[in-house]
Amino acid sequence: MKQRLDRETLALRVAKEFQDGDVVNLGIGIPTLAANYIPEGRRVFFHTENGAVGFGPFAREGEEDIDLTNAGGQFVTPIPGMSLFDTVEAFAMVRGGYLDITVLGAMQVSEKGDLANWKRPGRVIGGIGGAMDILAGAKRVIAAMEHTDREGNPKIVKTCTLPLTGVQVVNTIVTDMAVIEVTDSGLELLEYTPGFTVEDVQAATEPTLIISSELKEMEL
Repeated sequence: MKQRLDRETLALRVAKEFQDGDVVNLGIGIPTLAANYIPEGRRVFFHTENGAVGFGPFAREGEEDIDLTNAGGQFVTPIPGMSLFDTVEAFAMVRGGYLDITVLGAMQVSEKGDLANWKRPGRVIGGIGGAMDILAGAKRVIAAMEHTDREGNPKIVKTCTLPLTGVQVVNTIVTDMAVIEVTDSGLELLEYTPGFTVEDVQAATEPTLIISSELKEMEL
């Protein structure tokens, strides 16, 4: 039976995108897990909009500090050189273009890189949060998500039908089935999950994919 990536392994693949010295903002859900899988030898400066930069992975049970959490309320670990500040300064960094990468979850991503990740019709939620600012300020946007929804419908679509968070903002899509790059010519399939085929990925994707000349099986 073909097995999609679980959330932790998906986060591990996302973390491979981070380069030494990158300033990275992680959205709630799968993205925050990527903080636990930084490749050895790299220092990544994680940024959170509630006011910190340079913290480490999740805190172990019993080592939590009530004053040190990420934007999702998860306890994280301090690292020498970490800075704490208020949310105003956190968003000044976002709007000033200091984020190299942001990783956000998504309900839908269109073939043009539009992102919908904050609201489903009929559901009562708190609001869009800082995602719109972060999408506008980050140099690179990675959408990390399951390839299909709970009903098996594609989440990578020709046109988003859910309320948008940003227009033409996504650069790379990492799912439990594939790694896809958003290009001016369309969506380019770069990697596929072990055990799956190009045909499997295409069947779960609404737009027609461009197959990279360097297509490969995902390395985990």
